[in-house]
Amino acid sequence: MIIAANLKTNFTRTETREYIEKTEIFIKETKTTQEVLVFPAMSSLDSFDTKLIQGAQNAYPTIDGAFTGEIGLKHLEEFGIKTILIGHSERRHIFGESQEELVKKFNFYKDLGFKIVYCVGEPLEKREAGNTAMMEYISSQYEGIDTEYENLIIAYEPVWAIGTGLTPTFEDIEEIHTALKKKSLASLLYGGSVKVTNAKDVLAIANVDGILVGSAALYVEHFCNMISFAEELSVTDHPVKSQKNSNIYPNKE
Repeated sequence: MIIAANLKTNFTRTETREYIEKTEIFIKETKTTQEVLVFPAMSSLDSFDTKLIQGAQNAYPTIDGAFTGEIGLKHLEEFGIKTILIGHSERRHIFGESQEELVKKFNFYKDLGFKIVYCVGEPLEKREAGNTAMMEYISSQYEGIDTEYENLIIAYEPVWAIGTGLTPTFEDIEEIHTALKKKSLASLLYGGSVKVTNAKDVLAIANVDGILVGSAALYVEHFCNMISFAEELSVTDHPVKSQKNSNIYPNKE
């Protein structure tokens, strides 16, 4: 499984190094076989002697140049970074990145052989509009994306669940992950208010190949526990629990 931490705009370079070192110690001591990714804030990118994969939360599709406020390939190469997060909902909805811009970024880093974690997901109004409208919205985020790219990882993140504490039912997660698997055979992560108290059950859902964790990953002990859950599930059967109560039940057609 793939366990990924998006640290967003958190942690200084010193704090990030401490976080990664603690995670690395855990990985070595437990001999985990899971793939662990950490995406630090831009100013905290650095060189690390570690088995976990350091990725960039964002980068402009350029080697370098006159793009104020952005970083390019040269800055990633300095630290040996070959993994990037593209299309996160905050890039789409806060910074206004269009599908056209994301495709340009995707193709640039695809041509360089980067591991790409590409994010898709829907806002609340699309989910409440019914399954057809929701899937049409998500499908539009696949336009122009090479879904057969060998280094592609897709992360499904219901936008309305990120940082809100609201989550779909486990049944809803399984349903949409099953539908998205028909669009691409790439590893498919779930993201959206994943925390240490629900991570194991989320990881046990069919067609969930891992998790992309935001605020809950800021607690390194919790993040390491999530790695342990994935390791346990890789060697044992764990029946999916039925979630009888959910914060939001989407309308379905």
